[in-house]
Amino acid sequence: MKKLLTILAFTLASRTASAQGLTPAQKDFDFRYLASLYSTYYAPLDWKNQLFKFNALDLKPWLDRVAKTTTDLDFYELCVEYVASLNDTHDSFVLPSDFVAQLGFGTDIYDGKLLIDTINRTLLPLSTYPFTIGDELVAVDGVAVGQLLQDFSKYAPQGNPVSTRRMAAARITSRPQSRMPHASDLGQTATVVILRMNGNLATYNIPWVKTGTPVRVGPVPSPRLSATQLAAVAPTEPDYMAELERARFSGVIQPEDLGLNGYGARNPIFINALAVPALQFTRRLGGVAADLFYSGTFRYQDLTIGYIRVPNYSPPSQATGLQQLEQEIAFMNANTDGLILDEMRNTGGNLCYGQEVVRRLVPYPFQGTGFAIRPYWSRVLTFYNSLIAAKASNAPPDVIQLYEQAYNEMLAANQEGRLVTNPLPLCSASLTRTPATDASGKVIAYIKPLVMLIDEFSTSTADSVPSMIQDARRGPLYGKRSNGAGGNNTSFDTGPYSEGIAGMTLALQVRSSPIATTDYPVSAIIENIGVRPDLEADYMTKDNLLQNGFPFLQTLLQQTALVIRNAAIQITGLAFSPTSASAGASFSATFTGPTLTDSTLFDVRFRAPGSTVDQETFNWQMGTVGTHPIPADTAAGIWTVTGVRAHLYQTDHTGSYTNVSVDLTVTR
Repeated sequence: MKKLLTILAFTLASRTASAQGLTPAQKDFDFRYLASLYSTYYAPLDWKNQLFKFNALDLKPWLDRVAKTTTDLDFYELCVEYVASLNDTHDSFVLPSDFVAQLGFGTDIYDGKLLIDTINRTLLPLSTYPFTIGDELVAVDGVAVGQLLQDFSKYAPQGNPVSTRRMAAARITSRPQSRMPHASDLGQTATVVILRMNGNLATYNIPWVKTGTPVRVGPVPSPRLSATQLAAVAPTEPDYMAELERARFSGVIQPEDLGLNGYGARNPIFINALAVPALQFTRRLGGVAADLFYSGTFRYQDLTIGYIRVPNYSPPSQATGLQQLEQEIAFMNANTDGLILDEMRNTGGNLCYGQEVVRRLVPYPFQGTGFAIRPYWSRVLTFYNSLIAAKASNAPPDVIQLYEQAYNEMLAANQEGRLVTNPLPLCSASLTRTPATDASGKVIAYIKPLVMLIDEFSTSTADSVPSMIQDARRGPLYGKRSNGAGGNNTSFDTGPYSEGIAGMTLALQVRSSPIATTDYPVSAIIENIGVRPDLEADYMTKDNLLQNGFPFLQTLLQQTALVIRNAAIQITGLAFSPTSASAGASFSATFTGPTLTDSTLFDVRFRAPGSTVDQETFNWQMGTVGTHPIPADTAAGIWTVTGVRAHLYQTDHTGSYTNVSVDLTVTR
């Protein structure tokens, strides 16, 4: 993507190939320059220190190690390690190399083991290499895979530690020099030990298939700066929109280089299971190249369940993407009982396109993601200049308002010495968003029950979207914790000598409400924390690998049917008996409604005596009638239940409350 900074062209003398092309002084300079980028531009600088005790500005230990490197590739390895210490999906040190060495098969972690999940039979014919999908990789060149996963984690930095291990697994059999500087040092073959599913260990000598050109290093004279700038790419938007558009990007750059099966692919990871007759799946979109989504319907019991896969939030045309989505939503509203929205293995993209997708899924106002921006001075100036240009060009009022809000807050944060701004809207003048409507003003968003699929590679904008769905209580998130790539990102050149590129997180995504987890502080920041599912389910099992995801789909449809049936539950009343009781006594609660049963669970929303703040208690009662003791230390006064919610399973608290007003007076 376009660089944020002006790139100066360097006039360099010819080079002579050598393993030690950079002088110690040049390496020291470039490492300091790399660190200065993070000091100046990196938004989560304090956040990473808080979470991981990594101070990116403590350079002495790193510079001591830089001084001890004896080759350029060793120096590049140190740069890789430094950036990887941030545990940030968006931030890697990348070399300008297209060299890749591959073994012809891929691996991922299933049930905690490194299993083969793809094989190129053109490179590895079955007659010579009889291992199969589902066999376990044990060692490569005498190194156990557990050690390789640990060693290769620096080549696969992610916001989620599970994602890091899975990406490191991909690096074992596919090694790009752009991310693994010493990849070009590999020999001609690898000795690979595989545990077959029949229990036998087998050893194979597999050739490395090498493509591309390795990085060649040589002496680099001190650069002579030239005033020449690289030509700008002709924008598709007015010039004044450039800064906003850059701020709206949150995604994975070149996901095809990462080696993860199905990452950003339109077809779902379980596509082969959709052909199983028992699932009764009928495809709609996904049959031609022009389809930006994969969609269809399942017939499950007496229900029709819709399915739409969103592979990324960077369609070649946002207008076409939204048009196709609206057509599918209209069909789903008319013909389904509920909808599964799949954004597993989604590479992210434009944050505002993500919000537009949410506007077509949530039929009522919701809070959009806010952005805490690093207010470095050059960015304050570019926002100011963009504001002036927008006014001069008679830009739409909402664009001018966006720039004014952002500029004023960034200027204040810069002058006050704050590392990031308060959360700002970047897609509309307010963080409060309304559902999409047609030309007549009619809401066109999906109105029936919704389930969203997420996993460890729901990344960047695909972190932001489920957070909005969850905070809006639109429907349960199903799967695994998202990637935790909660920032807006770009890339920078890392110095005049090493010619590397570093990813850079320029802002933090901030959800509307803080969440509490067992592994991180209570926070509304999405970076590293990710978005946690309401219903946890792991696709990464051996059964799913061997059955193309059929077990996953079976359970998903069961749970989606429960969500749909939950939505049909109606509560018509709640009564307490007695309505006044002393602390230490008890009372009964009776819920009424045409579809309530003895297994229905009830959540209640209530207010304590004298309070105007609602509190919640989940799974307060099972069945329509229950007896509840009043603890002896309960405050005296009127306790008011303001809302009730019924559901069928203990972990589902995503539906809307039915408003009620039922009092219980506690006396002493």
